[in-house]
Amino acid sequence: MATTTIVVGRARARRDGGARLRRGHTDLRVALAFIAPAFLGLIAFYVFPTLRGLWLSFTEYSILGSPAWVGLANYERLFGDPLFWNALVVTLQYVIINIVLQTALALGLALLMHRVAKSTVIRGMLLMPYLMANVIAALLWFWMLDYNLGIVNQVVDWLGMPRVAFFGSQEWAIPTQAIINTWRHMGYVALLIFAGLQAIPNTVYEAANLDGANPFQQFFRITLPLLRPVLALVLILTITGSFQVFDTVAVTTQGGPVNASRVLQYYIWQKAFAEQEFGYGSAIAVVLFLILAVVAFIQMKVLRGNESDLA
Repeated sequence: MATTTIVVGRARARRDGGARLRRGHTDLRVALAFIAPAFLGLIAFYVFPTLRGLWLSFTEYSILGSPAWVGLANYERLFGDPLFWNALVVTLQYVIINIVLQTALALGLALLMHRVAKSTVIRGMLLMPYLMANVIAALLWFWMLDYNLGIVNQVVDWLGMPRVAFFGSQEWAIPTQAIINTWRHMGYVALLIFAGLQAIPNTVYEAANLDGANPFQQFFRITLPLLRPVLALVLILTITGSFQVFDTVAVTTQGGPVNASRVLQYYIWQKAFAEQEFGYGSAIAVVLFLILAVVAFIQMKVLRGNESDLA
């Protein structure tokens, strides 16, 4: 009797195991069917262009001919190109101004949303500039800041001060670009920080109040340390995006005046598409990719973005 029970139990286990295996195969096929469109899009629009751009960076290629292998010649030319170094310096200037303004203002807005503005309507209004296309935002500010007809210079003139050539002077070109993009992205960055603020338990602030900590002490000793993972993510996203600024420059200054706003992305476009030097433009793009990878890695290590003090 015991032997019969054991045999029946083993047969039932094999049958149940086979059923689970068939269900697992079915679930796998369903999962692959859902993943396939996104995976194919990733291959077609990210992986393949990246690999092709890397290959083109070792060639001399224009749209009228076939790629010719030149090895490291494009990279040797790049490191001796004064326009490349000028574009890198201009891009760094833009990144520094943009990140400082954007992060500081977004953090202030996030704190206001967390402590004062409880209305979802107000929070939604802060996100509206981000919903506007970059080109539309650039054109809007281009008209508003126009030297002759712009409303900003009209107000400046009415106040009795000299008009400012926001897009026509070397001193103002990059700061103006940074202010425009800060205005557009500030609400989105504020919402990211606001989400991080909501994840901080109120009990931490209650304990700080019992210990007599004032709001400034709570901000620097509680809020900022506990926001570190969110701020690390925000800085990686904003710095990466700032290095890739293009449309605002293309719409307003086209790299001028006198290369004062020729950022790396615009220089890549100019070499690849305006001058038909796809190989050299790809080499610059590869160098930009490496710069962004190194910057993101350093940020994650320095800010310890994968760690949280809440644990």
